Amino acid sequence: MRRKFLRYVNRSLRAMGINIRKTTDQKLLKFFFDRINPVATEHCLIRIGGNNDGGYLVPDDLDGIEACFSPGVSNVATFEEELAKKGIRSYMADYSVNGPPVHNSMFDFEKFYLGAENNEIYQTLDNWVSKKTPGHPDDLILQMDIEGGEYDVLLQSPSNLLRRFRILVIEFHSLDGLMDQYGYKIISHVFMKLLSDFEIVHIHPNNASNIFRTGEYTIPGAMEFTFLRKDRIKQRTPLREFPNKYDFRNLADKKDMVLPECWYNK
Repeated sequence: MRRKFLRYVNRSLRAMGINIRKTTDQKLLKFFFDRINPVATEHCLIRIGGNNDGGYLVPDDLDGIEACFSPGVSNVATFEEELAKKGIRSYMADYSVNGPPVHNSMFDFEKFYLGAENNEIYQTLDNWVSKKTPGHPDDLILQMDIEGGEYDVLLQSPSNLLRRFRILVIEFHSLDGLMDQYGYKIISHVFMKLLSDFEIVHIHPNNASNIFRTGEYTIPGAMEFTFLRKDRIKQRTPLREFPNKYDFRNLADKKDMVLPECWYNK
């Protein structure tokens, strides 16, 4: 009787344009969280950029980095400015603005969104990197905060291209999608793709986001992840100290968000 009633409710809601999706099975969530294992390495974490939004923790393994690719241009560019002082050029892109917030001779800006196709508005990561650093063997950094577009970009990007990046700093959005069976497929596929070649070395929740709970799992809506390519790591131990002493609030006037233990304490 209850199932018939729920089917009736769902049909009625769909008739009104409201789609009720199925929640993710807890066994699938366990599969995902069991594989999110941040590690400490021989490379200490340092903070690049300011103390609030726009600053990120990265491994102190920057020697030999050729360039940073930084899609999504904000009203601050402290991360890219600090890299410029270290001699690292930043390639920047965003269709919604006409340029970076500050001038710097080490900045190269183009007006497009990073996406899964090439047209007058979007470019793929593969196309962008091939155009700016054709045939170069040196390693790169990807610093990406593109408000949910990261999933399309990472799914479309070939793994051999992603391996050109020594360090990935990515803000993942809408992580509460893990609770939805369709969102889970996309998010988990992206993470499993990255984890085949990279280790997670830092996670920081964005305190501008909300917190969601399902079963034993607590999921901040948006979090910054730092990845280091596996071939750069000789020593690894489980990382269980959160927050890092160099972590700061994204929003200075809002209480910071502590990383839930399900993301690291296995």
